[in-house]
Amino acid sequence: MRGLVPRTWHRPLERGSNAVGPPLGTVRCMENRELGSLVVSALGLGCLGMTGGYGPAEADRCAAAIRRAVDLGVSLVDTADFYGGGANEELVGRAVRGIRDRVVLATRGGARSRVPGGPPVVLDGTPTYLHRACDASLRRLGVDHVDLYYLARVDPDVPVAESVGALAELVAAGKVRHIGLSEAAPADVRGAHAVHPITAVESEYSLWERGVREEVLPALRELGIGFVAHTPLGKGFLSAALRSPADFAEGDHRRNHPRLRGENFHHNRALLAPLEAIAAREGRSPSQIALAWLLAQGEDVVPIPGSRRAEHVEENAAATGIRLSPADVAQLAVAFAAERVRGSRHRVSR
Repeated sequence: MRGLVPRTWHRPLERGSNAVGPPLGTVRCMENRELGSLVVSALGLGCLGMTGGYGPAEADRCAAAIRRAVDLGVSLVDTADFYGGGANEELVGRAVRGIRDRVVLATRGGARSRVPGGPPVVLDGTPTYLHRACDASLRRLGVDHVDLYYLARVDPDVPVAESVGALAELVAAGKVRHIGLSEAAPADVRGAHAVHPITAVESEYSLWERGVREEVLPALRELGIGFVAHTPLGKGFLSAALRSPADFAEGDHRRNHPRLRGENFHHNRALLAPLEAIAAREGRSPSQIALAWLLAQGEDVVPIPGSRRAEHVEENAAATGIRLSPADVAQLAVAFAAERVRGSRHRVSR
């Protein structure tokens, strides 16, 4: 396998290491990356799908997936108070009990969904609500603080400086260690950072969704803010496991995603051919190659793929040991150029 050297890893590697990782299935730790002043694993774990949204999920199996991720060196565990109407935080809290010191726990407040597992469409960035939301999250998680607390969305009716000022008060109270923003524009990031240091911004970023590269990432790098990439596998589409829209179960919100419906699905499915070819050549899965591509976009980029099964956690974790060649990185970028992808990215209604 070109460029991939099997090796047993026994400890986390510091940022800047150029070691390569083991083959699929090897249990190992992983290198760390820096989100501002916060050190986290190079790959995190997104927990959205563990309480609906992608169809029914078994709580015990999801909790086992979280613990398996931590065993593999995944430290960043990402949830939100609006996932499953709070049930997601409760599940995460149970899963990390006893291993809290090994977890960088991230959650967010300032938005609510109208239905469990749905998008955060009701925004409230007022200080009163944010204080109340944080306290509720701490209760559900069963912890006395969270390591990274995001403003879930910038509320257009509340100055971002006012919202971040409330989050700064939570830091001063010891309830929050670091502040983040989710899906924030560069102007809002700058305004927030002027009030209190912002550690990370989380937005969608993947092979087929690269809008943050033009303005968001340059602004973050200028300010020394890290980037957390949610939906790095395109809601599972980049795994190449989905063959038709009929593969989505009842209750799976992806059935209504613009890129995953009807002819758009089949057009976009054809774009996966180069990804599948590279994966086959390297003896890896398409998911691993897609994550390796994203990891290659900068050491300040930390993807948080969602997984509900331990075996998928293991597969994704192994992606951190893959070093794609510059030619492969460039080929995949062209294959998934924005003009080739059909269907809009799902956006939050405001």
